Amino acid sequence: MTNILGWREWVALPDLDIAKIKAKVDTGARTSALHAFDVRLEETSAGKIVHFKIHPRQRDLETVIECQAPLLDEREVRDSGGHSEMRYVIETRITIGDTTHTAEVTLTNRDSMGFRMLLGRTTMNGHYLVDPGSSYLMKKRKA
Repeated sequence: MTNILGWREWVALPDLDIAKIKAKVDTGARTSALHAFDVRLEETSAGKIVHFKIHPRQRDLETVIECQAPLLDEREVRDSGGHSEMRYVIETRITIGDTTHTAEVTLTNRDSMGFRMLLGRTTMNGHYLVDPGSSYLMKKRKA
């Protein structure tokens, strides 16, 4: 059975200790993007680790979650306005409703955007269908 998402959904990122974050579902975006600031890269004997902070709630700059994840890649990403940006890419588990799977996520500052996270089509592929006329079809995460 395939899960159906609305154009916006509640998402959890358990590897990053993010119990809930509102995400915009964007089939036009290839890669998912997560709001991040104070991003820094650390070289360790085990590999490169990305340290970053996020504001998990829209219009709330007071709440901050500090995160870290192994660096998967660095990629040039073009936004909907045609601007190019080099971004760090991490791999993390993502939970939407009762479904959890691994997804690649780029890190970028989304303070000026309406949503702290964007779900791209590679994250959704094989897991979800999208009903663009609906919102929050999956159950809301409690946190």
